Amino acid sequence: MLETKDLIDLTHTLAAPILEDKKYPWEALPLIKEFILKLGPTLDPEIYEDKGDGIWIAKSAKVFDSAYIAGPCIIGPETEVRQCAFIRGSALIGSKCVIGNSTELKNVIISDNVQVPHYNYVGDSILGYKSHLGAGAITSNVKSDKTLVCVKNGDEVIETGLKKFAAIVGDNVEVGCQSVLNPGTVIGRGCRVYPLSRVRGVIPEKHIFKDADNIVSIEEE
Repeated sequence: MLETKDLIDLTHTLAAPILEDKKYPWEALPLIKEFILKLGPTLDPEIYEDKGDGIWIAKSAKVFDSAYIAGPCIIGPETEVRQCAFIRGSALIGSKCVIGNSTELKNVIISDNVQVPHYNYVGDSILGYKSHLGAGAITSNVKSDKTLVCVKNGDEVIETGLKKFAAIVGDNVEVGCQSVLNPGTVIGRGCRVYPLSRVRGVIPEKHIFKDADNIVSIEEE
């Protein structure tokens, strides 16, 4: 349930080469920057335009003038980067995505058809195919005591060795408005998270997170 193959459809991200041989998807987080710098020059110039400074943007993407983009960064075809979006670098963004107004990205893999459309912060995270963060939902990537992040799955504790790691959001996940995904959060495919939630640990696929004590199977609803 925690392995890459169980969470992310690798046919919907250019990051497949750094994810396919990783048992856990967060193991790819430290590799994003160098991967983008190597991948960028190999992209089809008929599809992508080299903007310089380690930035490649698909010609069919729509990027508003007020958006800020730092390299290294790749923005896929038909993706929309809206007003005042703040892309801080090491961002690999797929096709047909929405990066919304005042949304901030940093060291992320954003799969195809992902929407982070309103006032979101996504840092040191991976978002799976067709996942969606509601308005104001954020990923928290550093623990308050600055210790290394671990993933807690019931009684199992997996050490990641990472100081900065927020969340792995599986394919087709809906995260409600104003929710916070705390460091080390893993959300399985097809889950729904209620608005105003504080999520921590592992949410099994096809479950609804109502609160920490009320996580139910979608089939039981």
